[in-house]
Amino acid sequence: MSTTELLLRYIHIVNRVSKSPATFKEIDEYLSRQSAFQDYKFNISQRQFLRDLKKISSILEIEIYYDPRQGVYLINEAEFSELSRRRLEAFDTFNALKIGDTTSRLIHFEKRRPQGTENLFGLLHAIKNNLQINFTYQKFWEEKSTERSVHPLALKEFKNRWYLLSKDLKDSAVKTFALDRLTNLDISRIKFRPSPDFDIEEQFRYCFGIISPTDDKPQEIILSFTPFQGKYIKTLPLHPTQQILIDNENEFQIRLKLCITHDLVMELLSFGAEMKVLQPETLVDEIREAHRKAFKQY
Repeated sequence: MSTTELLLRYIHIVNRVSKSPATFKEIDEYLSRQSAFQDYKFNISQRQFLRDLKKISSILEIEIYYDPRQGVYLINEAEFSELSRRRLEAFDTFNALKIGDTTSRLIHFEKRRPQGTENLFGLLHAIKNNLQINFTYQKFWEEKSTERSVHPLALKEFKNRWYLLSKDLKDSAVKTFALDRLTNLDISRIKFRPSPDFDIEEQFRYCFGIISPTDDKPQEIILSFTPFQGKYIKTLPLHPTQQILIDNENEFQIRLKLCITHDLVMELLSFGAEMKVLQPETLVDEIREAHRKAFKQY
């Protein structure tokens, strides 16, 4: 059996159990369906299945447990990290694209420019080993590119783009650089001492997007959506601080605790007539003024 087939089987087992707790029979039926889709034989004995669980734990770092009271296998959601979910999504996408090589008419890709992901591995290496990096950077709003020397701190994803958070050696400020605007990456041998007070989770705890204000305090934001738009906001929350206040046939209302940044304002404007800001008043005024200027264009 090929390594690819083994790994695919592990992924399918995790995918089935992540949907809901399942008996071995239900998992076996799921593997049968996947075998038909992909021309592999994923079905295995229960003894082999138990060996697979150990491999899944070792390779994918995902623990699948057996609940003897219900007779089902399940994943402990508390241990099913975002990183684990992303690994599964990436492999599922890769596998679908591999199948789609000979059936390209079945997959319609969004046209987009390269995202700079070719530098992800190198940047992670530099961050992990506290190595200074140098690169050329081209801002959208400037014609000339600049040479940068920075201490890399972390990577962040936002709206299908990757960004590097780093300490710029020119002014010691923590800045964000889009990977698709970054070229000529050079990972030096110069070591730096990491900042003990930098925590990316804390840095963006009350921020939407990649702009992280240093002085502004988060505010309580209340938004009202149409019931139809509310269905999307419920399944794909705007931010982890989101709390549902009203959810009925007339209105979907939420509360957020966020700093008001350009990224947040642009996101709220994208909802158009489907959303109304209720508070704070400063944000109400900003959204109102933006809509007024847009209306004047016509």
